[in-house]
Amino acid sequence: MPIIDAQVHAYERDHPGRPWAAVLHGPPEVTGDQLVAAMDAVGVDGAILVSVWTMYRFDASYALAVHAAHPGRFGLVKPVDPNDPGVADTIADWAATPGRVAIRIMMTPDVSTDAADPGINRVLSAAAQHGLPVNLLCRGRLEQVARMAAHNPNTRLVIDHLGLNQPFEPPVPADPFAELPTLLALAAHDNVVVKITGACTLSHEPFPYKDLWDPLGRIFDAYGFDRCLWGTDWTRAVALLTYKQGVDAFRVTDRLSESERAALMGGTVQKVYSWSPSRS
Repeated sequence: MPIIDAQVHAYERDHPGRPWAAVLHGPPEVTGDQLVAAMDAVGVDGAILVSVWTMYRFDASYALAVHAAHPGRFGLVKPVDPNDPGVADTIADWAATPGRVAIRIMMTPDVSTDAADPGINRVLSAAAQHGLPVNLLCRGRLEQVARMAAHNPNTRLVIDHLGLNQPFEPPVPADPFAELPTLLALAAHDNVVVKITGACTLSHEPFPYKDLWDPLGRIFDAYGFDRCLWGTDWTRAVALLTYKQGVDAFRVTDRLSESERAALMGGTVQKVYSWSPSRS
């Protein structure tokens, strides 16, 4: 089974040809070449490359360039704007783009908190029409996601980063899993899956982050390994751990069987996104 990271980011340094909208926590740049080198160094076969909203907003051109430069290594996710009346056309265009696997809604303050919002439901309906899962950055809004899932049962919703607030730098919050019960309740909706991305940034212990496994075990029990996807959220996590640590923490633990590890670290990603990596 290939090892697939369910969320990584790549970006160039800020320049006039592709200017940044804002600054993301992390290195000055993480190019596609650098990202592939980091993956190769630890035996990660492929990754879901999420176009960086912080820098590039709804422009996925750099992610597309990385995909073209490294055939077979990345499936692509593009953020879309639910406040855009033409978002259904944007999704249709993206569905026809080579390498695309999903879209993403960044549930920022300018996105409605109403699960019945026409713009949100326009996105969810168009995604279902084109067979695209919808990634949701939805920390603090999991109850809204529950209503969205109920109203759109044919749309696959992918909860980013366990649906929890995750730190960009130390210290780790005192109770990082405070909202875990709300996430567990979402498992009642069959169309919801959860990304175990950035989980190591929630640990109060050094590598291999043994204090994570009890709360993660509750998530695995609620969702099953066919609805859980491991990933690192690289490069957001650089101030808290290395890429190798984010990978190896899930390789060395004795809390996963080999079949569970294979599903979590690659098998379920392939099923959810209908994509598999290949090497040239």
